[in-house]
Amino acid sequence: MKERLKVIGRQGSRLFQQNSKITQLGKSGRIAEAVKVFSSMDRKNTVTYNSMLSAYTKNGKLGDARKLFDRMPDRNVVSWNTMIAGYLRNDSLQEAHQLFDSMPARDGYSWALMLSYFTRIGDLEKARGIFDSVLDKRDPVLWGAMITGYAKKGKIDEAKRFFDEMPVKNLVSWNSMLAAYTRNGAMRSASLFFDGMAERDVVSWNLMVDGYVELGDLDSAWETFNRIPDPNVISYVTMLSGFVRNGRLVEARGLFDQMPVRNIVSWNAMIGGYSQNGQIDEAMRLFQEMPERDSVTWTTVINGYVRVGELEEAKALLNQMPFKSNGAHAALISGYLQKGKMEEASQIFDRIGTGDVVCCNAMIAGYTQSGRMEKALNVFKRMMRKDSVSWNTMIAGYAQAGEMDKALRLFEEMGQRNSISWNSLMAGFLQNKSYFNALNCFVSMGREEIKPDESTFACGLSACANMAALRAGKQLHQYAAKIGYASDLFVGNSLITLYAKCGEIRSAEILFGEMGSRDIVSWNSLVAGYALNGYGMEAVKLFEEMIGKGVCPDQVTLLGVLSACSHGGLTDQGIELFKCLTVTEDFSVEPLPEHYSCLVDLFARAGRLEEAFEIARNAKSEENVGMWGSLLGACRVHRNLKLGRSSSQKLSELEPHKASDLVLLSNINSEMCNWDEAEKVREAIEGRGADKQKGCSWIEIGNQVHAFLSDDRTQPRTGEICGILKSLTEHEIICCS
Repeated sequence: MKERLKVIGRQGSRLFQQNSKITQLGKSGRIAEAVKVFSSMDRKNTVTYNSMLSAYTKNGKLGDARKLFDRMPDRNVVSWNTMIAGYLRNDSLQEAHQLFDSMPARDGYSWALMLSYFTRIGDLEKARGIFDSVLDKRDPVLWGAMITGYAKKGKIDEAKRFFDEMPVKNLVSWNSMLAAYTRNGAMRSASLFFDGMAERDVVSWNLMVDGYVELGDLDSAWETFNRIPDPNVISYVTMLSGFVRNGRLVEARGLFDQMPVRNIVSWNAMIGGYSQNGQIDEAMRLFQEMPERDSVTWTTVINGYVRVGELEEAKALLNQMPFKSNGAHAALISGYLQKGKMEEASQIFDRIGTGDVVCCNAMIAGYTQSGRMEKALNVFKRMMRKDSVSWNTMIAGYAQAGEMDKALRLFEEMGQRNSISWNSLMAGFLQNKSYFNALNCFVSMGREEIKPDESTFACGLSACANMAALRAGKQLHQYAAKIGYASDLFVGNSLITLYAKCGEIRSAEILFGEMGSRDIVSWNSLVAGYALNGYGMEAVKLFEEMIGKGVCPDQVTLLGVLSACSHGGLTDQGIELFKCLTVTEDFSVEPLPEHYSCLVDLFARAGRLEEAFEIARNAKSEENVGMWGSLLGACRVHRNLKLGRSSSQKLSELEPHKASDLVLLSNINSEMCNWDEAEKVREAIEGRGADKQKGCSWIEIGNQVHAFLSDDRTQPRTGEICGILKSLTEHEIICCS
C-alpha cells in the first residue's frame, strides 16, 4: 500500500510539474513547446487541459483553443471562463456570449468577465443589464467593475452611487472609488474621500500622488509623496515621472539618486527625461550604468539621438540592440523622414520584414508628406492590421493632395471613426475650399455622437469664416463655450478670424483682449482682420504693440500689415514696414511672392503705377499671378493702357488657359473709347477658348447658408430671384433717368 501511495505521489508530482510547465511556456509565448509537452503526456487531468487552453487563448490561438475545449473529456467552470476570457480578449463578443449563455453553472468570475468587458468598451447599458441579472450581488468584484466603468466615462456621481450601495466594501472597493476621482481630475473630491477612508494602503497614497501629477500640481503631489508612511517603488516612479514630464530634471535626478531600490522603469523614466530634453550625453551615461536594460531602454536612447538629429549614432545603437523593437525602428524611420531621407527610411523599413503597424504608419506619414500617395497606398494595402492612425494618415494625405474623392472613399470604408478621422476630412475640405462640406462634417460628427475637440471647432469656425456665415459661427462659439473649448488657443484664434471676416471687428478685438495666452497666430489674425476691414492705422498700431511685447513677426504678419497699409492708403508706412521686416538684421523676414503682390498693390492703389511696375518686374519671384493681376486692375482704375498691355501680356504667359487678363484689358480699351482695340481683344478672348471660372456668393438666411453660382439654374427659386433682380434693375434705371 505504501509503495502504491509513493507511485501515486510521484505521478501526481510529475503531473503537477508538467501542468506548470505548460502554463509557463504559454505565458512566455512559446506555444509550440507547450503543445509538445501536452502531446507527450500519457496522463492528463482537467487542470492539464485548462493549462493548455489558457496557453492557446493568451497567445491568440482561438481556433486551436476551441478545438481543444470541444474535445475535453471533462470541463469545469474554469474551462468555460478561460475560453470566454480568450474570446473577449480578442473582441469576439458573439462567441463569448454564446458560450456564456451555454454555461451549465457560473461563478462570480464568469459574471465579472462579461460585465468587465462591457465596461471596458464603454457599453454601460449592457454592463448594467448583466449586473442586474446577477442574483448574488455580494461579490465586490462586480461592484468594482461597475464603479470603474462609470469612472471611465467620467460619470463620477453614478460611480459614487454604486459605491454607497455596496453591501460589503473592502480596501479594493475604496481604492476603486478613489481612482474614479483621481483619474477624472476631481482632486478636491478625491482628497475629501481619501481623508474619510476607513483604511488605506500604499495603493491609496499612490493614487493621490498620481492624480496630482496628472493635473500638473507637482507641489501637492510632492507634499503627498512625503506623507506616505512606507512608499514603494511605484510611489517613487510616479513622483519621478511627474518631475520628468514637467521638465524638472534636477528634482527628478535628486529623487532618483535617493531611491532605496530602483527598478528598470525608474531608470527608463530618468533616461527618457534626459532624452526628451536633448541631454543625450547624460542619458547615455545612465544607459551605460544600468544593471539591466530592456527594449524600452534601447528605444528611448535611440529616440533621443533621433531627437537631436544624430541619426548615424541612432543607427549604430540600433544595430547593437539585442532585442527586436519595432518602436526603435519606427523612431529611426521617423528621424530619416524628418530629414527628407526617404531612401534611408525605406531601407530600414524593408529590413524589418514585418507589417508592424507603428513602422508602417511612420512610412505612410513620410510618403504622404512628400506627396507620394501611390507609395503610401502600397504600404497601406500591405498592412496586416490597420489602426485608426493608418486610416487617418491616408485620409489626410489624399486631402492634402487635393484628391478629396479618394479621401472620402477611405473615410466611408473605415470601421470605426474617431474625432481625428473627422478632423482630417474637415481639414481636407477646408484646404480644397469646400466649406459647405466641412461644415456638414461637423453636423454629421454630432449625429454619430463623437465629441468634437479643439481642432474640430477650429475647422468648423474656419468654414463659417470663409462663408461669412456669422450666425452659424456664433452657434459654434456658444457650443465651444458650453463644453469648455472657447478658451483654447486654437479655437480663440479661429474665433478672431471668424468675427473679423464677418465684419464684426469689435468682437474680434474683445476676444483678443480676453485671451489668457496668445501666440503669433493670435496677433496675425487680428492684424489681418484690421486689414480686411480697412483699419490700416489700427493694424500698424497693433503691429507696433506686438513688436513691443517681444513677439517676433513672421511672413504672415508682413502680409497682413502690408495688406492693411494698402487698403488704408498708407503707402509710406507700408514701404517702411516692408524694408524694416525684410532688410534689417532684427527680423530678416524672407519675402514671398504674396508680399511682392501686396507691395505692388500698395503702389498701384496710390496711383504710383510706374513704381509698381518696376517692383513687379524686379521682384524675386516673377511667377506671381496675383502681383500682375493687381497691377492690371490698377491700370484699369487709372486708365493706363500702356502698362495694362504689358501686365496683360505677362498674365497671358503665366495663365494661358484663362481669359481674365483679356477681359480687363478689353474693359480698359472700352472705357478709353478705343472701340476697335476693345473688339480685337474680345476676339482674342473667344479665340483663346479659355476656361471660365464661375463666380460664387454665399448668403445666410434663416440659420442656413445658401450658395449661388453664376449661371446656375439648379436653385429651386431661380426664376423668382431673377424676376426680383430684373424688377430692381428696372427701378434703378427709372430712378436714374
